[in-house]
Amino acid sequence: MKHLVLLAQTDTTVGFLSQDASKLHAIKQRQSNKPFLKVYASLNAFKAHHAHISPHFKSMLRRAKKTTFVSKNQAFRIVRDTAHNQLLKRFSFMYSTSANLSGHRYHKEFCSRNSDIIVQDCRGLFEGEPSRIIILGKRKQRRLR
Repeated sequence: MKHLVLLAQTDTTVGFLSQDASKLHAIKQRQSNKPFLKVYASLNAFKAHHAHISPHFKSMLRRAKKTTFVSKNQAFRIVRDTAHNQLLKRFSFMYSTSANLSGHRYHKEFCSRNSDIIVQDCRGLFEGEPSRIIILGKRKQRRLR
């Protein structure tokens, strides 16, 4: 099955979603060694695909909204937004990135040219505030943004 690139409103901003990271690297013209964020529809989907997370952070993972976590150099987010979550439930996970060239702002024409499917709900497509980023250690956490 061919992995498509979706343009959709995520829980934070308009973004590209795909299960093929190489397609996202090509669209964003980004270094191939820089990993993408993985988004999951639920905590159970996250547990099925991710390595062990310290029990100290499980409560925080369940309650966090619009928060990206980094653990062992892997960025992930569990989506709570119901509109975005409806899209993610169809997949085990998706790579996510902002809908722009690396280091540039959102341009509607660029995004519609480089996406296979545009998913638009009642909110439309807009740039919102970026998510918080928290780095998880074995016992401590550190807020990056």
